[in-house]
Amino acid sequence: MDFGISGKRALVLASSRGLGLGIATALANEGAHVLLVGRSEEKLAANVEAINALGKGKADWVRGDLSEADFVTSMVAAVKEKLGGIDILVNNTGGPTPGTAQEITIDKLETFFQSMVLRVITLTGALLPQMKEQGWGRILTVASSGVFEPIPNLALSNTLRGALVGWNKTLATEVAGSGITANLLLPGRIHTDRIDELDGANAKRLGKTVKEVREASVKTIPAGRLGKVEEFAAAGAFLCSEPASYITGTMLRVDGGASKSI
Repeated sequence: MDFGISGKRALVLASSRGLGLGIATALANEGAHVLLVGRSEEKLAANVEAINALGKGKADWVRGDLSEADFVTSMVAAVKEKLGGIDILVNNTGGPTPGTAQEITIDKLETFFQSMVLRVITLTGALLPQMKEQGWGRILTVASSGVFEPIPNLALSNTLRGALVGWNKTLATEVAGSGITANLLLPGRIHTDRIDELDGANAKRLGKTVKEVREASVKTIPAGRLGKVEEFAAAGAFLCSEPASYITGTMLRVDGGASKSI
């Protein structure tokens, strides 16, 4: 299938590793010009070199930290300088610290709200006029399967990512007539460094080994294994494609069937 995005310009947040890097690579493999964003200049430079070596799409990078107050302003400027415009925006953020709902404090809530919700919404709003003017755009926001089934010991994530559900659905309805789609992509247990970190935290909390925690989690997944970043990224690239132009306001789970909700 031709995704129809060769030459399209894509900004992919939090793409120095993991799911963000996977989506950026998948988009570049379809011929897009991708701009990677992250805090580690060393990782970003290496990732861009690897993507460009494939000889399909094109990649550039810019340092950006979602926790910084000038993040949105700097990203808008980077899009203009590096891409010359925007067709695809992939909103991806790091996850908050593990913990229970009873452990949420005002400071933690405010801190992670800034980076996981506020910056996503305001950056999208700042880039939307360009998409509307050209009559084509894709907004893909990576959230979590926790918006369907709250994940134990990830209360902050369940709370903040859930806020993006209502925002995305409302936005999708507003911009659909302008040739713009807005969708949420929900990862289940996709094997990344983040999953390793969470399994380590759960092992410590439960007094078990990481292996025991991992085996127990895999037993809850009908597919019988963790997902691969490439599998998740392929779904993301499709939602950003031309053939997916009639899919908007949706939430797509990539979880190996783990969610029990309908």
